Amino acid sequence: MSVLRCWNTTHPFKIITKSSATCCRTNLYRVTRDTLRVFSSSTNAYAPSTAPQAESELKPIDLAYAECIPSDGNRTDRAVVIIHGLYGFKRNWTSLSKAFSKDLNRPVYALDLRNHGESPHATPMTYPQMALDVSHFVKEHKLEKVTVIGHSMGGKVAMTLTLGRYLPSSTLANLVVADIAPIKGRVSRASVSYIDAMRKIDSLKLKTRKEAKEVLSEWEKDPSTQAFLLTNLILPSDTSEEYARFGIPLDILSDAIPDIGTFPYEPGEIEPWEGRTLFVKGERSKFLNSETLAIAKKFFPQLELKSVDAGHWVHGERPNEFKKHVVDFIKAGEQT
Repeated sequence: MSVLRCWNTTHPFKIITKSSATCCRTNLYRVTRDTLRVFSSSTNAYAPSTAPQAESELKPIDLAYAECIPSDGNRTDRAVVIIHGLYGFKRNWTSLSKAFSKDLNRPVYALDLRNHGESPHATPMTYPQMALDVSHFVKEHKLEKVTVIGHSMGGKVAMTLTLGRYLPSSTLANLVVADIAPIKGRVSRASVSYIDAMRKIDSLKLKTRKEAKEVLSEWEKDPSTQAFLLTNLILPSDTSEEYARFGIPLDILSDAIPDIGTFPYEPGEIEPWEGRTLFVKGERSKFLNSETLAIAKKFFPQLELKSVDAGHWVHGERPNEFKKHVVDFIKAGEQT
């Protein structure tokens, strides 16, 4: 019988700052056709704080992660690396990580990006910086023939990692992007408002998740979105004199909103990535449409598109369909 070993690996809490750049989209941002226009750095107040040409000045951090190792003990060959979106963390991908490892018989690593989950709180929080963190993880763990899967903000990190050549081409086998496009735009007001909601909850000195949910409902009515955001809430013990608080650095995330809405590259200014690429679109999501897909294909000429009956949360709303598309895509590449 095949046995998978899955566990979390964490790093001591620490805060890192970078004075030469402003600090650091959200999984939940909503895009309309009006928000898909491309902004130039000379006219857009939402220009990124760290340009791609400044990447040599950036320093990576060690990311927390969860791993699923197949029964043969393989920890490096044909690894799958999963990157969550804003407000997310590695635990959101636990079930799919186990399923990918079982169906593909290979190691799967779900990461916590900086300022999320159990990874260090650090600035800046730009796509070049987050891509560098991920490439550092891949190199430190000596992963080979890697499939990178990214959802939403994590998808932009994965695309930056690929287009920016942060890793040798021989290291990257596949790119999978879940319901996001490589475009520059604005983070929606609704998404930004979640930070305000979490700050309010922090200030009220609450003790229970129920109390926090009641406050959050003033900003967000959807129960699934409420539950997702509240996964970041740290509750005190029954005997503690402390209060409920969010474990993510709200000030850093707030300052990072302009950078999270953007993308570091324009079509034509960087060499396209000719490797195997899968985009998975939510049929009820507006992130991937004819306009944004046309831009994506300029970056990724080998792009294959699959869709599922879901909104933006393709892997959460339709996990079995999402898994099948990804597994079939990876297996097809290994048969050619």
